[in-house]
Amino acid sequence: MVHLAAIPQSDTESVDGITNGVKKVQLQLSNDEDCFTTSVYGSRFAAEDLPKQEMPENEMPRDIAYRMIKDELSLDGNPMLNLASFVTTYMEEEAEKLMTESFPKNFIDYEEYPQSADIQNRCVSMIGRLFHAPIGAGEGIGAVGTSCVGSSEAIMLAVLAMKKRWRNKREAEGKPADRPNLIMSSAVQVCWEKATRYFEVEEKLVYCTPDRYVLDPIETVDLIDENTIGICVILGTTYTGEYEDVKAVNDLIVQRGLDIPIHVDAASGGFVAPFVVPDLEWDFRCEQVVSINVSGHKYGLVYPGVGWVVWRSAEFLPQELVFNINYLGADQASFTLNFSKGASQVIGQYYQLIRLGKKGYRSIMSNLTRTADYLSNSLEALGFAIMSKKSGEGLPLVAFRLPDRENRHYDEFALAHQIRSRGWVVPAYTMAPRTDNLKMLRVVVREDFSKSRCDSLITDIKLCLDLLEEMDRQSILKQQEFIHKHHTSVGKATHNHPHFRKEKHSIQGRTGKTHAIC
Repeated sequence: MVHLAAIPQSDTESVDGITNGVKKVQLQLSNDEDCFTTSVYGSRFAAEDLPKQEMPENEMPRDIAYRMIKDELSLDGNPMLNLASFVTTYMEEEAEKLMTESFPKNFIDYEEYPQSADIQNRCVSMIGRLFHAPIGAGEGIGAVGTSCVGSSEAIMLAVLAMKKRWRNKREAEGKPADRPNLIMSSAVQVCWEKATRYFEVEEKLVYCTPDRYVLDPIETVDLIDENTIGICVILGTTYTGEYEDVKAVNDLIVQRGLDIPIHVDAASGGFVAPFVVPDLEWDFRCEQVVSINVSGHKYGLVYPGVGWVVWRSAEFLPQELVFNINYLGADQASFTLNFSKGASQVIGQYYQLIRLGKKGYRSIMSNLTRTADYLSNSLEALGFAIMSKKSGEGLPLVAFRLPDRENRHYDEFALAHQIRSRGWVVPAYTMAPRTDNLKMLRVVVREDFSKSRCDSLITDIKLCLDLLEEMDRQSILKQQEFIHKHHTSVGKATHNHPHFRKEKHSIQGRTGKTHAIC
């Protein structure tokens, strides 16, 4: 039998009803300690500021820490819409799993992680052969190479090797060795400026012109003198993606009977040219090319950051720069700026090399080239002037600018800001010095930039162009200022120390050139 029961009033209920009256008018706010069985947003942490300046005194639960940080990061842009960067934004799930499982491995510990070390060696061999490196294992025979954190470290190592080799030769001849110089294009990426500054090497620049965005081979070789440690030639400049003519520079050096090494900065083009234009001679097929760097995290299709550098043979890597060390029980030769580093990116590179093979890379780079050509033709149809090369003559990117017109009241930077309001990051740049302050925009076509996404971009660029045409100059300036201050990260940045702002020692500081994003 079921018994019915009445629900009694609370024990605290007073006879005169005062308590009930108070309850009706007072807020009932929880003062209980968190028991962490509530949702993340029901905890006290959701109502507090995240620590920003000082380490907190007490801990917080892991799920709450994860969600709070994840929510902060949600304010970042979408990497797939960031068309400014060459850096890989897509990898297969299996690659991500392998890389995640390798997080705890300190790559420098060869004794504990011999397979990871061997996988690096396999990658060096595969990349070296891709670049037609000499093969051999005898004394001074065959190419040598190493993984790096990125192309910046690889370039630093290459410059150090060139400088040391030049200095050794000069000192052996009893000549002064205190004024080394390096020849390179004025469109060079900022890491080359860092290398020359940090290692006290003079920059000798080959300047671009309004209609030439790469170095001129004759002008380059004409700059050689007894203090030249080497020449940097870029396989895919960051501005227009054009391949500089390595073979022409090489042949001129040979014709003049000079012994000047060439380093090829193939950060972006090293994983593109071998598959799209395999007959192009830019690598170790050119006898004066002594070293090459390439970024695995660009068209090598690996998440950042991993780079590679390969030397033609051990003779181009002075022995005194290499340290033989016994660390954690294993003898090893080391030539890096960094010591400890994770094995994940090297594992990711090996996965891509064996998963895709040459056929897979060729298919991807062919699709990117087709998409870049399609975008280039579409922008040309909209009236833009195209500055990049098509059909595989350069990287799969599109550099373009507004056509010359006297009465236009907006420029490439205004268009870039307008496109930003549609969610895309399409950067505007001021080109290298001595190009008449030429401005340009650049779209990098990466693996995850499909044709359908390309169509969406073209539609948005046309919408933004039409809107700018309808706006007056004052409105455009106001909107630009608003977007710069409140929408872009640069405008809101507070982390730049005032002491280091507006420097005048770099090419950008001296000339107004904008350093391109790599």
